[in-house]
Amino acid sequence: MKELSYLNKYLWKYKYHLILGVVFTVISNIFQIIPAQMVRYALNLVSENISVYRAFEGLDLQNNIYDAFASSIVIYALLILILALLRGVFLFMVRQTIIVMSRLIEFDLKNEIYAHYQSLPLSFYRRNNTGDLLNRISEDVSKVRMYLGPSIMYGLNLITLFAILIPYMLSISVSLTLYALIPLPILSISIYYVNNIINRRSEEIQESQSGLSTFVQEAFSGIRVLKSFTREKDSVMKFTRESDEYKDRSLELTKVQSLFFPLILGLIGLSTILTIYAGSAEVINGTLTFGHIAEFIIYVNLLTWPVTSLGWISSIIQRAAASQKRLNEFLKTENNILSTEDLEVELAGEIEFRDVAFTYPDSGIQALKNVSFQVHPGQSLAIIGTTGSGKSTIANLISRMYDTSGGQILIDGRDIKKYNLISLRSQIGYVPQDVFLFSDTIYNNIAFGATEATEERIIDAAKEADVYHNIMDFPNGFNTRVGERGITLSGGQKQRVSIARAISRDPKILMLDDALSAVDTKTENTILNSMKRIMKGRTSLIISHRVSSAKLADKIIVLDDGHVVEAGTHDMLMKQNGMYRELYDKQTLAEETLEE
Repeated sequence: MKELSYLNKYLWKYKYHLILGVVFTVISNIFQIIPAQMVRYALNLVSENISVYRAFEGLDLQNNIYDAFASSIVIYALLILILALLRGVFLFMVRQTIIVMSRLIEFDLKNEIYAHYQSLPLSFYRRNNTGDLLNRISEDVSKVRMYLGPSIMYGLNLITLFAILIPYMLSISVSLTLYALIPLPILSISIYYVNNIINRRSEEIQESQSGLSTFVQEAFSGIRVLKSFTREKDSVMKFTRESDEYKDRSLELTKVQSLFFPLILGLIGLSTILTIYAGSAEVINGTLTFGHIAEFIIYVNLLTWPVTSLGWISSIIQRAAASQKRLNEFLKTENNILSTEDLEVELAGEIEFRDVAFTYPDSGIQALKNVSFQVHPGQSLAIIGTTGSGKSTIANLISRMYDTSGGQILIDGRDIKKYNLISLRSQIGYVPQDVFLFSDTIYNNIAFGATEATEERIIDAAKEADVYHNIMDFPNGFNTRVGERGITLSGGQKQRVSIARAISRDPKILMLDDALSAVDTKTENTILNSMKRIMKGRTSLIISHRVSSAKLADKIIVLDDGHVVEAGTHDMLMKQNGMYRELYDKQTLAEETLEE
C-alpha cells in the first residue's frame, strides 16, 4: 500500500463521493439483510400454523385461516419486493459515487501524468521508448482505477456486510454461524490463487497479442520490401508460429478459467449442506425453527460474493500497486532544465557560445568540445560538418532541450539559463532534421506554433517556404489532411511545410537543421532565395552537411568531431583550402556527375 498512498490526495479530493458511497453501501446491505428475516417470518408462520389449518378441515373456519395465511404471505412478498427495489436504488447510488469517483480520479491522474510528461526534458524521451510511455498512461492507470473503483466498492461491501450480518447471525446461533462460514475462507483463498494464475496467463496472452500485432504491422508496413524479396511464405510461417503461441496461451487460460465457477458453486453447495445439517440438529433440539435455516441459507449466499471478491480484491490491489509503482517512477522524475531568474523579455537575437562542451547523458558520447562562436542580432551563421560532428547538438542547446556540460551559452549577453523556458522557445523558430507533421490539415500544421497568426500570415509563410503552389494543387488546398506523420506528402513537401511552420510565428531566432536535405538542387535554390528575405531582421542558423546551403550566411563555421576547425565567410574558407574547400569540391563534383 506504500506505492498506492500516492493516490490518497485524490481520495481526499473526492472524499464526499467516498463518504456517500459508504453510507449508500450500508443502507443497501441493510435492505439486503431484512428480506431474509421476512422469509423466516413467512416460513415460521406457515410451519407453526399448518397444524391449526388442518385441524379445521371441512369447516368454514378453515377458509378464514387460509385467507389470513395468504394475506400475510402476500404482505411479506410485497415487503421483500419493495426492499429489493430499494436495495437496487441504493446500489445504483453506490456506483454513482464510488465508481464515478474512480473515473474522476482516472481522469485527473492521466492529466497529471501527461502534463508531467510534457514538462520533462528531451533526455527523458531518449531513455524511454514510446510504447512504455503509452502503457503507463493507459494500461497502468486502468489497473489503478480498478483499485479505486471496484476494489474499494466491493471491499466496503464486504466490511459493512460482515460488520452488520455476522454479529446478528451469532446472536441467533453461534454453532450454526460457524458451520455456515467454514467453507468461505477456503473459497476466498482458492479464488485468490486461481485469480493470480488467470492474471499471469492473461498478461502472457497480452504480450503474445502485442508481439503478433507488431509482426503484422511491420509486415504490412514493409509489404513492398517483403514482396520484392519474395519472402511471403516465410512471413506466413512466422505469423503461424506467433499465432500458435497465442492460441496455446489462450487455451491454457481457458483451462484455468473453467475451474473458477465450479470452485465457487462447489464451496457454496458445501456451505449450504453444512448449514442445513447444523440447522436441522438445532431444529430437532427445539432451539431454532425451519425459518432460521432458510434465513441462514440466504445469508450464506449473501456472503458468498463478498468473500469470493476478497481474493479478487487482493489480486487487484497487488496489480494496482505494481502499476502505481511504475507510475511513481515517472512522476518522481524531475525536470533538470529550469530557469534561474524566469526572465520574460523580447529577444534581440545575439547568440554567443563560450567554450561550450556537451556530453549526452544517456550515451556518454561527447558531442561538443570547447566550441566558441558569436552571432550578432540579424546576422546569419552556417554550421557545416559531416554526420556526427555535433551540428544538431548546437540547435538542441540553443533551444535548451539540453543544458551544457561545460562552458556557457549567452543570449543577448545573458546566460541562457536565466530565461523563462516558454518565453525563450516561443521566440525561436526551429526546423528539425527529422520532420514531424501531425495528422491534421496542412493549415493547422503550419499554424501549429503560431496560434495567433492570421490566415494571411499562414499563406505568406507557405509562399516564403516555396510550398504554396504545391498546397494549392491539392483538391482541398490548405484543408488537405496530411495523414499520420505527413505520409501523404513527399519528403521535400514535408520539409517545406516544416519551414513554413517555423517562420509563421515570426521568430527572433531561426534555426534550420538540415532542412533542405530532402529537396533537389533546383528547389533548394528557390527556397534559399526565399530564405534571404525570410532571414532579414532575425538571427539565423543554417545547420547543414551541404555546402550550398551555407552561401547565404554572413559567417560559416566548420565542425569536425565536436571541434570548430574553421571559421569565416565562404570566400575566406575557399581560399584556406581546408576542410570546407574539400567538402565543397566533393559535393560540386557529385552534383555535376548526377546532372550528366
